[in-house]
Amino acid sequence: MKPADIDTFFATLSAANPQPASELEYTSVFELLAAVLLSAQATDVSVNKATRRLFLVAHTPQQMLALGEAGVAEVIRTIGLYRNKARHLIQACRLLVDQHGGQVPRSRAALEALPGVGRKTANVVLNVAFGEPTNAVDTHVFRVSNRTGLAPGKTPLAVELQLDRRVPPAYRRDAHHWLILHGRYVCTARAPKCRDCSVRAQCDTGRALKLPA
Repeated sequence: MKPADIDTFFATLSAANPQPASELEYTSVFELLAAVLLSAQATDVSVNKATRRLFLVAHTPQQMLALGEAGVAEVIRTIGLYRNKARHLIQACRLLVDQHGGQVPRSRAALEALPGVGRKTANVVLNVAFGEPTNAVDTHVFRVSNRTGLAPGKTPLAVELQLDRRVPPAYRRDAHHWLILHGRYVCTARAPKCRDCSVRAQCDTGRALKLPA
């Protein structure tokens, strides 16, 4: 993607969805952290179904610890890898209580020190909860960034660093939301909807298809 096309690319996505948001359901920073931790290799829909039940009985680190690993696992058993995720969530809650007074830290290093929390999860929390202009690179962001030529890279970190350099300042706060939603509903892994794509003219792949306007 040419530098001159990047502003138009994001302006078009912004016009269609001025206030993009995560599709995970949460009512606090801790619930957001827990939901993102549980979302690895799972759909937002499946995570929301599980957390609706989980957060009814435990919506703080202290309550989650009281529920225990087995109790958490039983509630979230419909999610893939639920046993590992329950263990990581309980371990993370223990650190939150012991080291952070039960509060979710705002530091990337402190977030990534929590079990089950990698760079992507930390970026989501920093962006959504604290307004940091971070780029959380999931499979959708990775695919769209490479397919469009916006921020090509062979690894999620390489794509993230490219996005940090190439996304105009005015769009950095919401960029990863637009890319996730575009990848989820338009630029899908199989059978992308190129004919209906609003940013086809800016996309390297879309231009190469030479579809009629």
